[in-house]
Amino acid sequence: MTETLADLIACEDVLMFVNAAITSTGQREFRHHEGEQRLSLNFLHAYMLHNYRDLYAASLALDINDHNAAIIVRNLLEHAAAAGADQRRSEGRIIARRLALLPPQRVYGLFRDLRRAGVNNRRTRAIMRDWLAARPDPAFDAVKYRGAVKAAVRHAHLDLDDETGAFLFAPHTSRAFQTPIFEAWRRAHYEHGALYDLPYTVAEGFAAKHGIPRAVFLERIEPRLTRRERLGLQENARRRGIEAVAADLTTMPLTRLATYVLALPLDERVKRRAELTAALRTSARRVASGLAGTWGKVAAVLDDSFSTTGSAQKKRRPLAVALAGHFLLEALAGEYVPLWTSGRSDPLLLYPYGPTPLGERILDGLDTGPDRLVIVSDGWDNAPPGLAAEVLRVWRTRLDPGRRVAVTHLNPVYDADDFDVRRIAPTVPTAGIRDAEDLPALVELARFAEGRVGLGELRAHLDERVARFVEPS
Repeated sequence: MTETLADLIACEDVLMFVNAAITSTGQREFRHHEGEQRLSLNFLHAYMLHNYRDLYAASLALDINDHNAAIIVRNLLEHAAAAGADQRRSEGRIIARRLALLPPQRVYGLFRDLRRAGVNNRRTRAIMRDWLAARPDPAFDAVKYRGAVKAAVRHAHLDLDDETGAFLFAPHTSRAFQTPIFEAWRRAHYEHGALYDLPYTVAEGFAAKHGIPRAVFLERIEPRLTRRERLGLQENARRRGIEAVAADLTTMPLTRLATYVLALPLDERVKRRAELTAALRTSARRVASGLAGTWGKVAAVLDDSFSTTGSAQKKRRPLAVALAGHFLLEALAGEYVPLWTSGRSDPLLLYPYGPTPLGERILDGLDTGPDRLVIVSDGWDNAPPGLAAEVLRVWRTRLDPGRRVAVTHLNPVYDADDFDVRRIAPTVPTAGIRDAEDLPALVELARFAEGRVGLGELRAHLDERVARFVEPS
């Protein structure tokens, strides 16, 4: 079936939005201020909502970041009148599934936004009610997110059992609670020992109120720390030169682990080389899973130039994605050749430095005769400018017109000026990437950006992803 011009434009629009929704969080990037990022991103959301609502909703099933997922949900609920009955039912299933995957603090923030915007239709109330009812420990939520839970209950007009209602709205009128965590919160106002039965963020406030020494508090609260809290405390203690609660690095998500490694001083990375390398490889193998060793010979061009510094809000994020991608590609490949733009060969000692000679590194990568070339870079080829595009053009048109080598560019940085991630060359498919864990799926999605696959196949791909998303096996 021949694609019309409108279909081709729609396909390009959807891919442009997905790239933005994967990479941008509305925060400052190396080359763009926060205001530019937010203005550009908000325009794309409005454009997609009003022109491709079904595809806009389906993007919730893709590997977009939490910031954009929350915006999509808010927009779909705020403009519910524009959707038909069948469309609302379909959106409801996708929204419910996505909310179940979001961090609870993000969902409670979304509920607050809906309340401020006056969005209180029946579907919104039902979605809020069902999400709250599905929470694994409602009492824990009521203590840790007390203000947010109160706001959600009021907005959705929810019925509560007597004890939960009393805790949320009149906690100091009860002489005792039957629910253990409610009772611990009540006693923590005057009894030091009770606060150690509370979540860390709540207990911390009580500890400060009672003047409990920090070291004593951390030692006693340690069993209740989450993995992320444990890691945050460890990093804070390292900066202050004191001993901290140990964190199990092997259980951390790959990109977050790479971010942690890059935040360490170089001498500490050298000292902990075996531990850090083992943790990164363990995490990468866990992500690769059944795909491990199946990608044949892979050459990777990985950007560690100065622009991978990122920004104050996203410090070293582009470099962390490249480092995590390095270890994941190592796990996916049968044979692997990493090529850093700086020319360095020790991934554990990376730091943002120098220009971005993508063209030279791409030549080096193609010279190894790979089955697959993966480029992880913000796309600012500047040493010399334009060489990468010319290398890839000649390669595709003259040396490899049959596309024996699969070339994919993954870009971790949103370009607010172009409403998309920056591309190296029109002959190479480009996809946005935020977490290296999504790399295998994004390499698959990137093929739609080549212009060889049309809107029909893109719709089929999204339908398949939505079906797997709402009914996971």
